[in-house]
Amino acid sequence: MSQSPSIRPSILHLPQGPWRTVLDCLCERFPAISRETWLERMENGKVTDGQGNRLGPGHPYQVALRVHYYREVKGEKAIPFVETVLHADEHLVVADKPHFLPVMPAGEYVEETLQARLTRRLGNPHLVPLHRIDRHTAGLVLFSANPASRNAYHELFRDRRIHKRYEAIAPALPDLRFPLLRETRIAKGEPFFRMQEVPGEPNSRTRLEVLERNGEFWRYDLYPITGKQHQLRVHLAALGAPICNDGFYPELTDKGGADDYRRPLKLLARSLAFDDPLSGLPRAFESALRLDW
Repeated sequence: MSQSPSIRPSILHLPQGPWRTVLDCLCERFPAISRETWLERMENGKVTDGQGNRLGPGHPYQVALRVHYYREVKGEKAIPFVETVLHADEHLVVADKPHFLPVMPAGEYVEETLQARLTRRLGNPHLVPLHRIDRHTAGLVLFSANPASRNAYHELFRDRRIHKRYEAIAPALPDLRFPLLRETRIAKGEPFFRMQEVPGEPNSRTRLEVLERNGEFWRYDLYPITGKQHQLRVHLAALGAPICNDGFYPELTDKGGADDYRRPLKLLARSLAFDDPLSGLPRAFESALRLDW
């Protein structure tokens, strides 16, 4: 059985060490993965060198050998929501990601990810996301479709030359004046996957506007100037308006159980706009998804 064409391999350049075989190195390097699992992967052609040649259990260890390995999750659960391709050309693919679908393989998700689904659908193994949004967030994700132009588009995000707009539904904040600029320092919290505001020089900035008022809940426009992990969720929670159905902020109520598909996080990556680094022309994309009350 060969590896799935929709999944990009993980890559390891073998370090200096005393191992006799590649298998011995992998087992010691990744102690959480059993030797039996590595043997099974090798048998199924899921461990190769940089040229795609299979590496077997007896393949001798070689310093700096480029090893490609493909991970898999047995019994991976299907996510019952479908992404939409909004744009595809030689260089870029823009998709609307539904709530609950991860952008890239991680943890218990490999095939049920936006990257894997789009790779299968479009038949392009070179698709790489240029940015990420949380699994619980819906909306626009921009992919590079061509390795030759990838760096030019990566620089848009690195140099903050791309304008992002999000939309959220959260409790009303009638005592604050909008538009509002939230500038704080965000750092790792507890547990490790949560973030928190801490004293110190600001490293996160978000501009907030009110788009619509509906009693005790408002629809907000959010413009992240920086891109810290969970930035929008942390900023709204700190203002006293946690995004509806947020299981991480302000309190951790998501204990890692089954997703409640009836209660999606009310956060949407609404639009992306930038000057194309190849043509110089302005480009703008808008999500077709909508947040309901």
